[in-house]
Amino acid sequence: MTKIKFLLLLLITTISIQAQTTYILCGKLVDTKEGKIKEKQTIIVEQNKIVNVIDGYVAPKSKTAKTIDLKNKVVMAGLIDMHVHIEQEFSAKTRLNRYILNEADVAFNSVGFAKTTLLKGFTTVRDLGGTGVNIAIRKAIDAGKIPGPRVFTAGKSLATTGGHADPTNGSSRVLTGNPGPKEGVVNSVEDAKKAVRQRYKNGADCIKITATGGVLSVAKSGDNPQFTIEEIKAICETAKDYGMHVAAHAHGDEGMQRAILGGVKTIEHGTYMSTTTMELMIKNDVYLVPTITAGKEVEEKAKIKGFYPDIVVPKALKVGPQIQGTFAKAYKKGVGIAFGTDAGVFKHGNNGKEFGYMVEVGMPAMETIQAATITNAKILKMDTEIGQIKKGFYADIIAVNEDPTVNINTMENVVFVMKNGIVYKRK
Repeated sequence: MTKIKFLLLLLITTISIQAQTTYILCGKLVDTKEGKIKEKQTIIVEQNKIVNVIDGYVAPKSKTAKTIDLKNKVVMAGLIDMHVHIEQEFSAKTRLNRYILNEADVAFNSVGFAKTTLLKGFTTVRDLGGTGVNIAIRKAIDAGKIPGPRVFTAGKSLATTGGHADPTNGSSRVLTGNPGPKEGVVNSVEDAKKAVRQRYKNGADCIKITATGGVLSVAKSGDNPQFTIEEIKAICETAKDYGMHVAAHAHGDEGMQRAILGGVKTIEHGTYMSTTTMELMIKNDVYLVPTITAGKEVEEKAKIKGFYPDIVVPKALKVGPQIQGTFAKAYKKGVGIAFGTDAGVFKHGNNGKEFGYMVEVGMPAMETIQAATITNAKILKMDTEIGQIKKGFYADIIAVNEDPTVNINTMENVVFVMKNGIVYKRK
């Protein structure tokens, strides 16, 4: 064979592979935009995109096309979790691990967490805080080096000195030092601007601030406000300049109100939210990310002696039981709800439990799925690319065994996962 013939054969083979078409036959298909379930649909996928969605079952026209039979499954768009921590999985050793694990150790652990998340049907996540390894994980996934969800990450969260995301809380004086904007610690308007620009330089996609105290930080308060409104405004205005939105961890009401008035897009947790704050959120188009699963987890783990440092236990026992109730009130009030779990505080892969907890207190099953698809896609400014099974969208497609509007717990058992046109799981 001549060199020219070989190159032509290679080119023809490559084109054939790239142009391969997949027909997915769906017994039921969740239309997330309309909030309806359609019967007998065919999704046609080429490369990493959906090229058509057709009523009825359609046979492939080409002999090279593949068919995936999901006639006895319920198919929907890949799920989006707006609050995960891909670098860690909380345990009794977590505090010690901060001092003994190297970045390479964190990265190797993250590989497993990313794969687990994807195989549970979450094809996109927003990572809200780690050491910065989360940025490298995103790059590795994008490059196809490891399997995992599409990642939007905040890199390192922003805190005030001693605040919830101050990385030196609980350390000895020898190790405490004086972290500043580069390390994500802010104490002025100028610090705020510099910290956001540093996150941009590092490769972050969004910004996360700890607007109040938190449960798992080694600090006394779990709800006090920890930024001035001027600092939050500086963060949000600078983030906007760099094309990023801001998420605010917040348990206490005053800190939430400052965050909302300062310009954040999402409130994470929202434990002690008042009716006034709910009204502010509606007025300013700010979404609540409930993280009910994490609330339940920290409450249970706080009952295990020695699992958390002593200073954490009373916060966990107080905050944990309240998150689900606050979510119920906010939903009924009309606050926008974005699906997010805080996976990493609990085991990665249990993200699907959140659906059941949301339904348990009054949110219809279909709306929980919409919160995890079209709502989250909108916040990420990806609403023309993910969150729907629609022509031109990425082929992020999952399936479950049962109709989730009848049995929401089926969302914990995803049996088929395709991301970007590649099948990662099929039972």
